[in-house]
Amino acid sequence: MFRYWHGKWDSWRFKLAQLTLQQRLVIAYILIMLVPSILISLYVFRGLTGNTIEDLKKSSFATLEIEQVHIKNNMETMKRAAQMASSDDVEDYLALSEEPSAQDLINIDKIQKEDIVRLQYNNPNIDLIRFYMSNPKTFEISPVFLYENRIKTDPWYEPVMKSNETDVWVFRRSTREVILNRPEPEVDNRPKISLFHEIQRPAGTHVGILEVDMQLANFFPNTFSPIQGDDQSQLVVLSRDRELFRYPGASFLDEAGLTDDVLQEQLSNLNVNPDGMGSLDFMISGKPYLAVYSYIEPLQAHMVKIVALEPVYEDINQTRNRILLANVILLVILALSTYFMNAIILKKLHVLTDSVKKVRQGDFNFDVDIRGGGEVGELAHHFRKMLRKMGELIADAVNKQAAAKEAELATLKNQIDSHFLYNTLENIKMMAEVHDHREISDALTSLGSMMRYNMRWTSEYVRLRDEINHITNYVNIANVRFDNKVTLVTDIPDMLMDQELLKMSLQPVVENSVKHGLQNREMTIEIRADSSDGVMLISVTDDGAGMSEEQTQELNRRIARGDGRMPGAPEANGMPPGKGNGIGLANVHSRIQIHYGNEYGLQIDGAEGRYTRVTIRIPYFILGGRLSGHADAADRG
Repeated sequence: MFRYWHGKWDSWRFKLAQLTLQQRLVIAYILIMLVPSILISLYVFRGLTGNTIEDLKKSSFATLEIEQVHIKNNMETMKRAAQMASSDDVEDYLALSEEPSAQDLINIDKIQKEDIVRLQYNNPNIDLIRFYMSNPKTFEISPVFLYENRIKTDPWYEPVMKSNETDVWVFRRSTREVILNRPEPEVDNRPKISLFHEIQRPAGTHVGILEVDMQLANFFPNTFSPIQGDDQSQLVVLSRDRELFRYPGASFLDEAGLTDDVLQEQLSNLNVNPDGMGSLDFMISGKPYLAVYSYIEPLQAHMVKIVALEPVYEDINQTRNRILLANVILLVILALSTYFMNAIILKKLHVLTDSVKKVRQGDFNFDVDIRGGGEVGELAHHFRKMLRKMGELIADAVNKQAAAKEAELATLKNQIDSHFLYNTLENIKMMAEVHDHREISDALTSLGSMMRYNMRWTSEYVRLRDEINHITNYVNIANVRFDNKVTLVTDIPDMLMDQELLKMSLQPVVENSVKHGLQNREMTIEIRADSSDGVMLISVTDDGAGMSEEQTQELNRRIARGDGRMPGAPEANGMPPGKGNGIGLANVHSRIQIHYGNEYGLQIDGAEGRYTRVTIRIPYFILGGRLSGHADAADRG
């Protein structure tokens, strides 16, 4: 992905470089003004959208508060009606211990029943007041006093019986006729809310249930009104059982295809906030909607106002697009004006461009006809001086090229053929074997292998096994000098022997161990390798002189800044700083970072008199088949 976008960026830069300065200036003017204008417009309109939504929420909350005032008044009306209907005489009748006389029944019918009926008629919003009796000593007096067994199968009966004389509010989408005993009783499909209250007399003795009904159209006057304030919002009620109630007539919800099932699913996650109010955003068929709700605790229900946001967004987007279009038109006018003004300003620069084309074609015998001050005039002056200087340099270059050819021929004459050296070493090796000088023969074999390895630079990269073989030859030659005091031990799994490695990256480390760690005693150099998480760690450890913690820290700092000399160590063979270690630790560190990245390189640690360890960190990459590590290495493999 990075390479893809990097290639795209290079392509765009190349195309931009092909444009004239005049065209690039016009593009720069447009970008300088267009981009900030668009960003500022988007920022402003984003804030405007947020403010509009917040105002819409506040307006919706106000609507819900007004509806809650009506709800509280209707709840109080139903509670007062229940209290007035449940008089002492009525409760005495419900709790009779023996059958009443005819006169008592007449009094109940003429007084208590008529009072309850009158109470119902005096409250037009009250749809029904009725008592259900459980006492077999009582008699039904229609339509107010009925036996309880008529309603025992209704779903609200069990919750009311468990309420222990607390008010129970129930939403009912329809009610059945309980007075007439018909196989198929009539059903009233007008949705209602009912207040049920269990009657106990005396306390703990159930004698009946009081029911007070009110149609939802009266209980929620604004919710069930055909006029909802605008044609893009509507009030709905979500009961405790997540049942939805709303105005049955046509509304924008029906036009948008928002059925009760769809709304119930979207509103199923409404929370009961501490303040009882909140909002919810949702999408249906790709269109945004806002649900603002408030919780009615006694009813355990939510009042919800659903608002369509698409018209709001459309108005804001139209305003935004008009402003952006105006900005674009102004920028087009500016671009055209800038283009023609730049054509006048850059006229002399075009003349200078034509002069440069002549020079490119090899014509140096002309004069630039541009005089005067300013940047272009000064550029023309220096261009004339450059033409004269170029003539002088061409003459010098011809003379120097001839001299270089002569020097090259002399060098070729004095160059020694590398094959001559290899063949000579082979002849000396054969002479040593003839005279049974095995040590000399082996040393010459190692020296020849080292020379071939050093002079064969077909690639920067080798396998780890090749570098190990080279180090083995180096140690063999070193033991000729140091009387076999150096022992080389390798602990490298076979699967890692094909690891990619920069050529001559281990040999300088081993050479450094021999030069600074060997102090007139035997020394072991151990090479280990391990891989983990795409990283290869190669450690070279010697048990020689070692280094103190201060020397280790100083050496790590020197390697980081390009000076890999051992701190406190004398220069090898009196050579100047930086030359005593061959390529040097710092050089190896720099080469690794150049080829693989700054997260790789050398790290030194050790203990004085005990050991010195150099850890090389490189990407894990098996030549011939990539496993992990650096992407560039994969391309090389």
